[in-house]
Amino acid sequence: MNYEENFVQLNQHRIYAREYSGEEPTIILMHGFPDNVHLYDRLVSHLSPPRRIVTFDFLGWGASDKPAGYPYTAANQVLELDAVVQQLHLERVVLAVHDASGPPGIDWAVAHAERVAGLVLLNTYYCEMRTLRAPEAIWLFSTALVRNIARPVSQMFGNLIFHRMFLWQVGRFFRDAEAREEFIPLLYQQFDAKPSARPAFFRLNEDLLPTIRSRSKMIPALKAFQRPVRIIFGDADPYLNKGVAQSFHQLFPTSELFLLPGARHYVQMDEPGEVSRLILSMPLAYSG
Repeated sequence: MNYEENFVQLNQHRIYAREYSGEEPTIILMHGFPDNVHLYDRLVSHLSPPRRIVTFDFLGWGASDKPAGYPYTAANQVLELDAVVQQLHLERVVLAVHDASGPPGIDWAVAHAERVAGLVLLNTYYCEMRTLRAPEAIWLFSTALVRNIARPVSQMFGNLIFHRMFLWQVGRFFRDAEAREEFIPLLYQQFDAKPSARPAFFRLNEDLLPTIRSRSKMIPALKAFQRPVRIIFGDADPYLNKGVAQSFHQLFPTSELFLLPGARHYVQMDEPGEVSRLILSMPLAYSG
């Protein structure tokens, strides 16, 4: 598909973005970790045309800058998202979040509800929920003490262990074998790049549990959120599972819940046609 490439500036750092032309309001597709814009390669062809689409790499990922020493946190990702919205002149948006983009995307939506035409939740997380379960590799790198051992071990033998762990863990996120074979190399290449996505991966893992705990205080704001919300989860994801989807449904009073049978964590890869249909058919809010 044809798209226009841009770099959005945040202080001295550049955020890589792709724009697909189409009708407003713009749909912004956001990735979690260990992902990048390629997470939506299968979905964008179903959404554009007719809609204008923006995808981007958070700092530390994909083709965006990977500054050494940068504080890779969910709170700073809110600023990165805001820079994309402002500098690409996006007036009214539909935010689609997946995995670790849930906290920054939902935070921005709550803070700028008047700019939000709709919010789409794709196998994501935000606050403490009873059935929420971290993937095994994420548990290793996000748990205090354990990560102090897991990090150096993972980088032994020229990062061979890290690579093997990535293939095993991320491979479990796909149902579709063809998509798995095509996209795992596209998602992993950022870790072998120089500079690498590893610092962002390790730092965001450290930030994971504090982010989830702190966002529980935002529950009243979620319950007061009046923009349209569609929750679209693959029901075969054992981590960000259907129990998490049902918890979101309770937290957002305006939400509609859709569980896609057999789809796993990468629901936008496993069921791009159905995910796009549900996004394009959702009711939209007007500004104000």
